[in-house]
Amino acid sequence: MARWTVEEPTKIDFDGVVALKANIVAGTVSVLPTSDRPALHVSEVSGHPLEVAHEAGMLSISQKQSGIEGVFRWLQNTRGHTAITITVPADCPVTLNLVTANAVINGMSGRVSVKTASGDVTLDGVTGSIDANTATGAVEAHGVDGSMTFNSMSGDLALARGTVDRLSAHSVSGRITTDVDLRDGAGVQLRTVSGEVTMRLPASTSAKVSLLSMSGRIDAAFDGLSRQDPPVGKSVSGTLGGGAASLNINSVSGAITLLSRPDPDALKREGAHDR
Repeated sequence: MARWTVEEPTKIDFDGVVALKANIVAGTVSVLPTSDRPALHVSEVSGHPLEVAHEAGMLSISQKQSGIEGVFRWLQNTRGHTAITITVPADCPVTLNLVTANAVINGMSGRVSVKTASGDVTLDGVTGSIDANTATGAVEAHGVDGSMTFNSMSGDLALARGTVDRLSAHSVSGRITTDVDLRDGAGVQLRTVSGEVTMRLPASTSAKVSLLSMSGRIDAAFDGLSRQDPPVGKSVSGTLGGGAASLNINSVSGAITLLSRPDPDALKREGAHDR
């Protein structure tokens, strides 16, 4: 096993990485794909040093004394900050455990798992499965392709320009905002207590839809959906197209809004008509 203790800006190259795990308390973490040798770029490290280990392709990066006692020391030391960029093969599984640190993950195709307390997470062009868990941190995802699971207490989820075959998002008070395409057979489940849910889908979406709230407002822009008045709560449901996918959105008091996005061909026709 190769080990390093990093106390100043540096770069470390590795012969090969098949899995990445990083435990960072405060600072910023960026994970990028590379076809060259994997590397760790440390641009800033203050407070506790970094401990790096590489064995049998497993790359582990953590802040020294990052156990529970170390975390308390970090939180008491507001000057502590670490900024690192990690480049690994695109299909490398990535696991990040963060406290207040922010993370940016770009272009990865392997499994991505992120847990954070208050740090924000940005995902761009990630095409593998995503598992994101936060307390108050926000998750922003662009151009994802695949499956995503999101759980939060009050953190927001914003998902745009993506195609999903499975999306599961649960939040207590955080907002869930998505603008995605659904593959045939896709399954979507969005649940909140008081958080608002806004979902935008192509006008040509094929899905069985169920929108249910105990006391929140429900608005749906699609024809073919009907509003029911059950003894308790509010409900809008129906089938869009052939019903190839399934969409279920539930809230206790949060508002639910389902919007329709014009298809590209329709926009082209409108543009030609305007000219």
